[in-house]
Amino acid sequence: MSKARKFGRTTDIRSALMRSLAFSLIKKGSITTTEAKAKSLRPFVERLVTVGKKQNLTARRALLSRLYNNQEIVDKVLKDIAPKYASRNGGYTRILKLGVRKSDASPRALIQFV
Repeated sequence: MSKARKFGRTTDIRSALMRSLAFSLIKKGSITTTEAKAKSLRPFVERLVTVGKKQNLTARRALLSRLYNNQEIVDKVLKDIAPKYASRNGGYTRILKLGVRKSDASPRALIQFV
């Protein structure tokens, strides 16, 4: 049984971190972050895309509630990202390892949509 990463943060701050990373990933298509954050972000974003593939009002409301009512990001998921993966069952993102950060030697990774 795997244990969720906490990143030394409280629950609300941790969920805000995931939402913020998800916003950036959805907006830009790929982001560079630490390996641990990328691995935690992957299931979060993939669930959003899976919900968006349903393309109905319930899916829109579910996305709005998970993404702080950010209409721009929800529209991008529903109109651009989800239709692209309509025939794909999961695995919408990839994580590429980039080596360590110079300042503190934390492993970095690039997470992007496939």
